[in-house]
Amino acid sequence: MYAPYFPPLQYNITQGDFYGGNFWDARASGYRLQNSSAEQAQGPPLDPEEMANPDQACIAYKLSLSQYKFFFEQVWGTGSLEINWPANVATICHTPKGAASLGGSATPLTLSPSDRTRAQQAFDEFAQAIAAYEIGSSVSPFTSKFDGYLASSNSLTAQELRGYELFRGKGTCNTCHLDGRSNTADGGTDTGAATSVEPMFTDFTYNNIGLPRNTILPWYAENFPDQWGFTGNPLGIGFTDEGVGLFLDGYYGPPLPPNQTWGEHLPFFEGKFQTSTTRNVGKVPYAGFVKAYMHNGYLLSLKEVVHFYNTRDAYPGAFVNGQCRPGRVEKVNCWPPPEDPNNENMTIGHLGLTNAEENDLVAFLKTLTDGFVQPSSLTSTPASTIRKPATPPGR
Repeated sequence: MYAPYFPPLQYNITQGDFYGGNFWDARASGYRLQNSSAEQAQGPPLDPEEMANPDQACIAYKLSLSQYKFFFEQVWGTGSLEINWPANVATICHTPKGAASLGGSATPLTLSPSDRTRAQQAFDEFAQAIAAYEIGSSVSPFTSKFDGYLASSNSLTAQELRGYELFRGKGTCNTCHLDGRSNTADGGTDTGAATSVEPMFTDFTYNNIGLPRNTILPWYAENFPDQWGFTGNPLGIGFTDEGVGLFLDGYYGPPLPPNQTWGEHLPFFEGKFQTSTTRNVGKVPYAGFVKAYMHNGYLLSLKEVVHFYNTRDAYPGAFVNGQCRPGRVEKVNCWPPPEDPNNENMTIGHLGLTNAEENDLVAFLKTLTDGFVQPSSLTSTPASTIRKPATPPGR
């Protein structure tokens, strides 16, 4: 949701920062297609840990056999999936990427130059179609309770309003998750102007918030070959997720950063991950569903997320020799050290919020969930206790 609103990755020399791109580590840069959402859509089909197609041409092959072929050709033209496939195409395309039998080739299908070009084009068109769907109102609708509040069609509760004040004040949330307002945490004056448009609740940059390693991830046990001879994580528990750093140093192999000058910025972006939008952070399929947060799923509720931002640095010495001291509880009054301490964001970690204020922030974050329906028994009364968010300033 809202991924298409992230622009193609770019390095702003004046700001000294990367903006845009998709995936937690920015590797869906949008550099080639000038659409980061489309390039994000091309990731899972070719990822050996996900759909594991061994050749991007296999996507065109499978589309040509599917019910989508008719619709695909309506948009991209008759014959757009007509390619001269080799006799072993079915065998190759049903062998998972990374299998030893493929010898590490990224293009195991033998195609003529013209057919290879057509397959590439079809793969790009496939991705652009997904991006077009994702930016539509059925996926990114801006229909949250907060959007209704901005449009003066509904009100926020007293607790939600307190949470919003904390979001743009003491909690410092809107210094990264932009809502268009000035932050007042240090006693400053909010100079933002009112807006009626939808803020994105992100500045499109990357940050290292000091998240601990999530040691229960199955990823750390994938350090031996599977039945195809593929080893997902040769480093095992020794693997450190450096976020944007892995993308910039080419850890995952091709595609390498498309702009070769980006690599020189690696030391300043190791350990950083996407500042995702806070829209729909509270969205769950049903009450009681346990939702994993952040790039490695270490935090398991909005309350844990807010408590981490609030107290990450509030309990020095609580975690010693790989465990919490007696009487301390992990995620309550004890936090393990960051997985990667480089470039850690120090504007958070010791915010001084009370338990009640943490709960107020959680209440506000839940107003960003799409699909809000005003209860029929309530009268819509615009809130007037705080000014509305302003349009985010241009970069």
